[in-house]
Amino acid sequence: MFIPAAQSAYRTLRKTQPRIRLNYLFKNGYSSKVEYKPIRSVLVANRGEIAIRVFRACTELGIKSVAVYSEQDKMHMHRQKADESYIVGKGLPPVEAYLNIPEIIRVCKENDVDAVHPGYGFLSERSDFAQAVIDAGLRFIGPTPKVVQNMGDKVAARVAAIEAGVPIVPGTDGPVTTKEEALDFCKKHGLPVIFKAAYGGGGRGMRVVRKMEEVEENFGRASSEAKAAFGNGAMFIEKFIERPRHIEVQLLGDKAGNVVHLYERDCSVQRRHQKVVEIAPAPRLPVEIRDKMTEAAVRLARHVGYENAGTVEFLCDENGNFYFIEVNARLQVEHTVTEEITGIDLVQSQIRIAEGMTLPELGYTQENIVPRGYAIQCRVTTEDPANDFQPNTGRLEVFRSGEGMGIRLDSASAYAGAIISPYYDSLLVKVISHASDLQSSASKMNRALREFRIRGVKTNIPFLLNVLENQKFLHGVLDTYFIDEHPQLFKFKPSLNRAQKLLNYMGEVLVNGPQTPLATTLKPAVVTPPLPEVPLVTEPPKGLRDILVCEGPEAFAKEVRNRKGLLLMDTTFRDAHQSLLATRVRSHDLLKISPFVAHKFNNLYSLENWGGATFDVALRFLHECPWERLEEMRKRIPNIPFQMLLRGANAVGYTSYPDNVVYKFCELAVQTGMDIFRVFDSLNYLPNLILGMEAAGKAGGVVEAAISYTGDVSDPQRTKYDLKYYTNLADELVKAGTHVLCIKDMAGLLKPEAARLLITAIRDKHPDIPIHIHTHDTSGAGVASMLACANAGADVVDVAVDSMSGMTSQPSMGAIVASLQGTPLDTNLDLRTVSDYSAYWEQTRTLYAPFECTTTMRSGNADVYLNEIPGGQYTNLQFQAFSLGLGDFFEDVKKAYREANLLLGDIIKVTPSSKVVGDLAQFMVQNDLTADQVLERAEELSFPKSVVEYLQGSIGIPHGGFPEPLRSRVLKDMPRIEGRPGAELEPLDFGKLKKDLKESHPSITDRDVMSAALYPQVTNDYLHFREKYGPVDKLDTRIFLTGPNVGEEFEVPLERGKTLSVKALAVSADLKPNGIREVFFELNGQLRAVHILDKEAVKEIHVHPKANKSNKSEVGAPMPGTVIDIRVNVGDKVEKGQPLVVLSAMKMEMVVQSPIAGVVKKLEIANGTKLEGEDLIMIIE
Repeated sequence: MFIPAAQSAYRTLRKTQPRIRLNYLFKNGYSSKVEYKPIRSVLVANRGEIAIRVFRACTELGIKSVAVYSEQDKMHMHRQKADESYIVGKGLPPVEAYLNIPEIIRVCKENDVDAVHPGYGFLSERSDFAQAVIDAGLRFIGPTPKVVQNMGDKVAARVAAIEAGVPIVPGTDGPVTTKEEALDFCKKHGLPVIFKAAYGGGGRGMRVVRKMEEVEENFGRASSEAKAAFGNGAMFIEKFIERPRHIEVQLLGDKAGNVVHLYERDCSVQRRHQKVVEIAPAPRLPVEIRDKMTEAAVRLARHVGYENAGTVEFLCDENGNFYFIEVNARLQVEHTVTEEITGIDLVQSQIRIAEGMTLPELGYTQENIVPRGYAIQCRVTTEDPANDFQPNTGRLEVFRSGEGMGIRLDSASAYAGAIISPYYDSLLVKVISHASDLQSSASKMNRALREFRIRGVKTNIPFLLNVLENQKFLHGVLDTYFIDEHPQLFKFKPSLNRAQKLLNYMGEVLVNGPQTPLATTLKPAVVTPPLPEVPLVTEPPKGLRDILVCEGPEAFAKEVRNRKGLLLMDTTFRDAHQSLLATRVRSHDLLKISPFVAHKFNNLYSLENWGGATFDVALRFLHECPWERLEEMRKRIPNIPFQMLLRGANAVGYTSYPDNVVYKFCELAVQTGMDIFRVFDSLNYLPNLILGMEAAGKAGGVVEAAISYTGDVSDPQRTKYDLKYYTNLADELVKAGTHVLCIKDMAGLLKPEAARLLITAIRDKHPDIPIHIHTHDTSGAGVASMLACANAGADVVDVAVDSMSGMTSQPSMGAIVASLQGTPLDTNLDLRTVSDYSAYWEQTRTLYAPFECTTTMRSGNADVYLNEIPGGQYTNLQFQAFSLGLGDFFEDVKKAYREANLLLGDIIKVTPSSKVVGDLAQFMVQNDLTADQVLERAEELSFPKSVVEYLQGSIGIPHGGFPEPLRSRVLKDMPRIEGRPGAELEPLDFGKLKKDLKESHPSITDRDVMSAALYPQVTNDYLHFREKYGPVDKLDTRIFLTGPNVGEEFEVPLERGKTLSVKALAVSADLKPNGIREVFFELNGQLRAVHILDKEAVKEIHVHPKANKSNKSEVGAPMPGTVIDIRVNVGDKVEKGQPLVVLSAMKMEMVVQSPIAGVVKKLEIANGTKLEGEDLIMIIE
């Protein structure tokens, strides 16, 4: 800011200087007399960081600073940094506002401005602007208008270079304005050539052309860009030098004819001919070449009468030959690195030279200018390097910069809350490092960039870090092909950005409600479940898993069979909450109690914690990765075997998959921590069962083949599923090589007497095979049945901890433990430990109140023996009935379930066959149909999809065959599947699937690919959710489900040693015009705000629709910008990759290509439409 005391002191100092100096230099445009006249105020005809850079120099010199700004920049920092600021270009487009010469001159005259600094870009190389400044009686801080004109004219500059004896590259004699002229030059001189803007630089309008057929298109694009950036689309064309280094020499000249160089900069690291990283001095440049280059630059400057700061640019080939490119008659973006190695403030020098001081008076003689060390400048831009560096705009939600010794930052509006607009250059901040050598300077830069935290817009920092770690870069082996020839520079480790994503998620919940469907209106309790103490400093005691890991599945099975007491499997981690809480228990709560389980329940047979419905529910509703859940549980419970539910050939899905999918799934599951595979088939269809067994066994898991139980072996009247049926199945599974045999009583139909008969029969035939019993306690007889099984020779029974047991869950762990204490079958579990475990789950269960089965089911019910509804399905059917408006008819649904089962042939009922029966039952109730009516009207009714597919044979063949005539009437001429459904499926191409997924989700893992093989759309939706909202599984359950209360403080542990401290502050009452509502948080003590689209409010206002990322038919804007050319119409047929639309933003044009082949169904744009990123452009079918 303006400092009066400093200005006064400086004026006093300058009064001692002579007012007139005589010089006897008359040629080359230098004046014979140099008048010293102090400058009192400077207007900067520019914006952004360069404007602020000049203001700072003015402040240090005691000079008043004046800013101009466009309407779009009224909130920009540069207008606030100046002593005074004035708007220009009202009503004009954003760029044109800064090109309005008359208005800028008016501001100068009206506000007592002495001098104008043009900065770089905009008017900085317009000689008419320099002349207008001088004609207005002001001083132009830069070269004379004549020099600006001649050096800005590429042809005149070439002529001057030739006259000065400086080597040049062949090129056109004058500016080229038509495609025909460009084509003629290319045909005459050959390719490659380079197009350059005749009246500006900075890479705008620059194109390299290597094919004759591309000349006209590239000329048109380059000319259009140049006109947008500089107001003139004329081009200069020259031969293109292959593999050059881009080296520029910094010059300072005064009015008396003195010229010095400040050494050179290497600007070879470029993208699209725009400099990305600059180094001073140029590494590995031989001294003799440097001397020749700097001498040529000084010679040229003297020849043209150059004064003030400027740069002469050269291309230097591999043989040390160098060629003049152009003169930049202005300050350059990268002037900072020269300042760092020479200690000379170039901007202050510009001002002093404009005042009339000479270089010797400033102490700038060539022998006094000595480079020290190496400086690097990185331009941090709001561009997405993973998306072809497309400009990224929006609001800076977070900005934290890197600092420290050897680091300089030149920025403008780089602060939290700043708006990055699409109207101007994408430069956010220049980071400059300085150290004694190149490697040290790069190390400082690397460290500083890693300290940056920028959220809300994407930046090129990941790309810059890759450049800084490249060995060729660190050794200074550079040319302009550096970026093109190092594709590894574009392999980025994505920024996690976890904190901001989680704030966005919580904001979304606060504004738009829960992001996972809640089954009831009940709210999660405000509780923190008590965690029982556990000695975390010690390893948990050894368990059965140690035997499995050390000796293999056979030894494990043998040990299980040899154990004296009854072994238990705890289902609390899976089937219990699937039955009682709609499978909604999150990893967050499971992992909290896991260390306690590892230390206190080491003698369990296993923990059932994965597979079945938990897999897709995790992805679909909990927005977390089931593989990560398994992996994290394994870390915390290394000693207890894990068991999962494998649906045979259906894996953890609801349909048949190619065989290689099932094999790959089991392999990955074992690698992630799974031990025991309970393999079953929903119809007990042996071919499906055996495939699952083989896949689990090949993966190295324990094979626990399960016989799904239905009917009643103790009732002689129930002959379809009699004792012989089950013993025969057991024989087949033992023969197939199962390690453990399981009876899966999914509906809780196994009565105590039936249990005694069944287990005794199997044990008599197979004395050495471990037998494991699974049941549900729907009828209330579960404990009695499990005790009967144990007494009959079963080795393992399933239980759930007391507070998660009963009803449709498993029998009570505490009841079984207490019942067997002091008997030969004693479980050796401490009842007090079970009680502590239960206390945790009793409290935790209240967090899941929206899914609580007791909302609709108050107790167990023995009518399960009639309807045979599986436990896990029972509560789900209740919720479904309520959601379909059939809550008052649930008794009818249960009765219909029994009728539907008989209609379908009295089948085994477990996922997915149970879903078939359930769908048919609800269909019957909704349509008020009896079983007889269904059979009579089968040919005309529209049955649920699952029923039709079952009758086609898509999940296998039921015991006793399909029901006739129902099957024939429903299917009519539809195809039927004979044999195992998956046998005819082609193997899945995992490589292609991964490649396809990577197009939308670049950072996917093999686990994600496996999930997508099973649940394509669910996984795609999950991946999009994760990318948008981050690791929501780290949030406490209440906050995940319904969001925090305003004013609530809480912590979010992200990983070991990293915890977020969050406070929800407020949700804005005011709605922005675009339907956005602001939500305020305090994160680690700092204010954060997120912008959330209010989905209810936008129904009342027009907001441009967004493209659905997961739908390739919807083409979205890859960057914010303005539509300048639409190349297709509705109804046009397009091919993949065909140009559709041209967007313009940040002075760059971009062609949007079709992602698919198809027909344009709808256009959402018109020429001139201003788009935000991801706005819908069109729909292609």
